[in-house]
Amino acid sequence: MAEGAARAGFTARGVIYLLVGMLALQLAFGGGERQADQSGALAEVSEQPFGAVLLWALGVGLVGMALWRLSEACFGAAGPDGRSWKKRLSSAARCLFYGFVAHSVLTFAAGARGSGSGSGGGSSDGRSQDVTARVLDLPGGQWVMGVAGVAVVCAGVWMGFAAVSRRYRKHLMLSQMSRRVRGLADTAGVAGGAARGLVFAAAGAFALRAAVDYQPDKAKGVDDTLRSFTETPMGPWLLAGVAVGLVLFGVFSFVMARWRRL
Repeated sequence: MAEGAARAGFTARGVIYLLVGMLALQLAFGGGERQADQSGALAEVSEQPFGAVLLWALGVGLVGMALWRLSEACFGAAGPDGRSWKKRLSSAARCLFYGFVAHSVLTFAAGARGSGSGSGGGSSDGRSQDVTARVLDLPGGQWVMGVAGVAVVCAGVWMGFAAVSRRYRKHLMLSQMSRRVRGLADTAGVAGGAARGLVFAAAGAFALRAAVDYQPDKAKGVDDTLRSFTETPMGPWLLAGVAVGLVLFGVFSFVMARWRRL
């Protein structure tokens, strides 16, 4: 049961990253009207045949991912160090993360069913600024937001390092994969993981800046973070590269859904 839930979760994650990457790629070349984030990806799904069913399937898949991570936190993960406190703590954090993502997807699905347009959740940019404003209004909120920003930056750097060093390989059933599939997994895992890490690190840096300047509007969600890459000397080409990387991370998630050791 836990294995099926995990594989469904990886598949759902892959669909979302694939769509976000494609939307970001459209932005890089001056096209596309949707937000290049989860809400934009879900809106894209909602317009497809049986879109409402697909939205609920994605939400249920992500619930499965959260439950699988919860089981790892409670009973330990696969591998020799799967029962260590570090692994359990990591699994608990991922359970909370995927639980939040699943909730937002299911909220969007419920809104799509009720309004026909998928109004649940809002854009990641608006949510980031709202949350930042609320945190900064708390006693010591500036410090809390600053620590959160640093934590997200560190998480992004770790994601990138783990991808480039191919740490994901220890989780794959390599002996059951053909040479072509292993090559695809490495290409998608390294490039996709690095792109994902860069987006997380950049978003964390914006959150840290919002805390230091005490200005919630400087916090950015995924869409604004991706758009900010066009303001670098590399211009839209950096955004295009990151977008391709996110598409590849979606492909990598499909590989994990099929060949991850659970």
